[in-house]
Amino acid sequence: MEIRLQTEKLEQRILSPYACCSSNSKGRLRPEEPCPVRTVFQRDRDRIIHSKAFRRLKLKTQVFIIPEGDHYRTRLTHTLEVAQIARTCAKVLGLNEDLTEAIALGHDLGHTPFGHAGEQVLNRVYPPGFKHNEQSLRVVDFLEGLNGLNLTHEVRNGILNHTGDNKSATLEGQIVKKADRIAYINHDIDDALRAGILSQSDLPEECLAVLGQRHSQRINTMVLDLLQSSQGKAEISMSQPVQEAMERLRTFMFEHVYIGSEAKKEEDKARHVVEKLYYFYCKNPSYLPAYTMKNVEQEGIERVVVDYIAGMTDRYAVAQYKSLFIPSGFPLG
Repeated sequence: MEIRLQTEKLEQRILSPYACCSSNSKGRLRPEEPCPVRTVFQRDRDRIIHSKAFRRLKLKTQVFIIPEGDHYRTRLTHTLEVAQIARTCAKVLGLNEDLTEAIALGHDLGHTPFGHAGEQVLNRVYPPGFKHNEQSLRVVDFLEGLNGLNLTHEVRNGILNHTGDNKSATLEGQIVKKADRIAYINHDIDDALRAGILSQSDLPEECLAVLGQRHSQRINTMVLDLLQSSQGKAEISMSQPVQEAMERLRTFMFEHVYIGSEAKKEEDKARHVVEKLYYFYCKNPSYLPAYTMKNVEQEGIERVVVDYIAGMTDRYAVAQYKSLFIPSGFPLG
């Protein structure tokens, strides 16, 4: 018997009735021969890990733009923390860990350079608008590789719905949505404390009384509460006290870190870079790489420019800006 078939039978036997088994996947956009070793969700996870878009996450902003310290989070380390939290939850709840991990690893592939600052600019200058979750789906469906990664319906649905008002069709996708928030609230506090933007005494005591004083305590409280509240249920949820404390802590972070703090002092420059690049490439498409031009006739230059800029790392965007707008020295003989 093929190893994949053995794994599928094991899933059906041991996973929760609410789990999404690999053998019950709704399939891919384009049919493929199954792998003899890996399930469809394991295969999706591997395709994401080996993609260029995944590798670029290591040089994309989480909160601090081009941080000088070695210990600040990037979009890649954020993704890995989300995957860790989500897999832990999936395992305890008897859900499909491979599906959960694939969604978590792919959820931010469409994020722009300079984090949400870059996203805000593209959403403003590009008439149809821009959302990073929709761009993440576009990356795996269309932009990555020769013709997209051809992922399963369940992974694609989880990636698209990891943020916003819509709910993922699977509990595995719902876990990633919760894990994303648990991860970024806590690691952004950790980074802000390291940078001196916050001190421990600044954190709202009413939230800490519920969630814990330390980074690890808060994550532990949130995860254990999610597990207890979701065990044996057809929905992923948290208790009201913990959910409210987490949301109040998130609001605090918006008021003291995400908007107007020292962590954001370079954001106006970052927005300027993204906006200038967008209008320049739209007016001067000959400066775009040749591989991007195949989509211009079908989708228009604006869409192609957005895809190109959204895929940039922070340092590549800065390098392109310098190359296009900053005079370079003339070598003297």
